[in-house]
Amino acid sequence: MMKSNIFLQALRVGPALREEIEHRKRVEEIIDFLEIQHVRKTPGGTAALRPAEARGPRAARSPLEPTVLLLDEPMAGMNVEEKQDMSRFILDVNDEFGTTIVLIEHDMGVVMDLSDRVVVLDYGKKIADGTPDEVRASQAVIDAYLGVKH
Repeated sequence: MMKSNIFLQALRVGPALREEIEHRKRVEEIIDFLEIQHVRKTPGGTAALRPAEARGPRAARSPLEPTVLLLDEPMAGMNVEEKQDMSRFILDVNDEFGTTIVLIEHDMGVVMDLSDRVVVLDYGKKIADGTPDEVRASQAVIDAYLGVKH
C-alpha cells in the first residue's frame, strides 16, 4: 500500500518514487523466494500458475507480509514429491518471514512433521491440543481414529 499522497504518486517523484522502488524490490524478493519468475512481467490478476504453484505459500503474489497464513488442505491431490516441495516451502515461509501458519490437513504424517502444535477436531469438537508427540499419545485421538464411541 502506498502511503504517499496521490499527486506525488501520479508524478512518481520524491517519497512516492522511493516508496515504489521499495515495493518493487520487495515484490522481486518474493517472486524469487517463491520461484515464480515466469510470471514476473505478467499483469496482476492474469498470471497463470501451474497447479502446484497455485496452492499455499507459492500463491502469494503480494508484497504484504501477513503475520498469519491459513492453508486449507494445500496438499490435497498432490503426489509425494509435490508434498515434500510444499512442506519445504511452508517451513521456508515460517523461517524466512516468521509467519505463523495455520494448516488444515488430513495427511497426519505431514501435520506431525511440520507442526509445533496440533489441534485435533472430531466433527467440530476439539479432542486434543498439544505437541505432535502429546497428540499422538492422546487416547481421545486414538479412539477417534479407531472409531471408538464414548
